[in-house]
Amino acid sequence: MPIVHLVRHGQASFGSADYDKLSELGRQQARWLGEYFAERELCFARTACGALRRQRDTTALILESLPQCTAPGPDDCLNEYRAADVLRAHARALGDTQDPTRKDDVLAYFRRLRDALAAWSSPSGLPGTVETWTQFGQRIDRALQAALADLPRDAQVLVVTSGGVIARAVADALGAAPGVAVELNLQVRNASVTELLVGSRGTRLLSFNSVPHLERADRRHAITYT
Repeated sequence: MPIVHLVRHGQASFGSADYDKLSELGRQQARWLGEYFAERELCFARTACGALRRQRDTTALILESLPQCTAPGPDDCLNEYRAADVLRAHARALGDTQDPTRKDDVLAYFRRLRDALAAWSSPSGLPGTVETWTQFGQRIDRALQAALADLPRDAQVLVVTSGGVIARAVADALGAAPGVAVELNLQVRNASVTELLVGSRGTRLLSFNSVPHLERADRRHAITYT
């Protein structure tokens, strides 16, 4: 059965004016992951990535070590959910007039994000968001189906995306409640690998959030979450 290797982008520029740019560490994380795949002699029958800059750049850096793989055309369906949109909709629902996207206090920001995601993924949803929780899941499913289309049963597929997409795909594979996807989202490490086995009877989780390319003493500093 095909195995999908879901990779989160490398560390982006959290707290800067342009989050969607890989940090220097994020670029190194991606290069190390590409080297790891090459050392394992992994041959990806297809690669896919989102259209965000951090996703495209991570893909390109991974593929530097995999010249036999074809660079993918970006797929908007693999983009991350719009965090700022969800945060602002939640703030409006609460009557909070402060900017919910501020990042001066990192822990407070992620608490707000967790609460906003919980509200967005609830049965009542969040009025005023560009995309609903249901629509988010539907586009992820479309993207994964497209990545697997017409491939042999033993194919290996590389998909570079973001933490929210990976968490949602894992929760859906497990048949878990939306709250599980929210909690998993906040645990996904940069340049981590999650493996899904896709078959006629459904999708199974093989591994989650692994960083084998960073699990050595001189690279522990490179294990990041933002």
